[in-house]
Amino acid sequence: MRGRLITFEGIDGAGKSTHLRTVQAWLAARGLTVVVTREPGGTPIGEAIRQLLLDRSSRMDAETEVLLMFAARREHIVRIIRPALEQGQWVLCDRFTDATRAYQGGGRGVSMPRIESLATWVQQGLEPDLTFLFDVSVTTARQRMGGRSPADRFEGEEGAFHERVRAVYRELATQNPARIRTVDAGRSPEEVQSLLEKELSSFWKA
Repeated sequence: MRGRLITFEGIDGAGKSTHLRTVQAWLAARGLTVVVTREPGGTPIGEAIRQLLLDRSSRMDAETEVLLMFAARREHIVRIIRPALEQGQWVLCDRFTDATRAYQGGGRGVSMPRIESLATWVQQGLEPDLTFLFDVSVTTARQRMGGRSPADRFEGEEGAFHERVRAVYRELATQNPARIRTVDAGRSPEEVQSLLEKELSSFWKA
């Protein structure tokens, strides 16, 4: 039986990485083998590309950024994600293509048709089975990131950039209600955990 791919999305500071561990524990408690990974990254090539993308000293064209994202994603799919799914394992991925749509499409202004063309080529039909979008105001997210130092290329962008990213994420959730479950990440960690477990229980039974 094929495994399932669950992705975690949201603006920087939304808390998705923290809550990913909640989902991992919930699935593991039910006897599932769970692979946890991230984008960009997940493979040696992907992690090298990640360093380039996040380095604040890097200066690159927006479309170069998109191409690097998809290059890392292709390696990730081929080396990690698809083999795990074929073995019946569940894959939890911190960011996937929705992040490219939001950050490079919304934030950088790269053409959405161009992004979708690359997604079709690189993913070859692979899509997440479920996506959790952790939605929180940019103000709250930036307050949470106040203690992070130093900020990477994306975290260090101005507030307007993150507002555009958030707007695209919310639009994607509206367009894909069956796949993307929006979680109010402004709530307490306990409340968010309860919401996640409720959504997982529903997904598990579907």
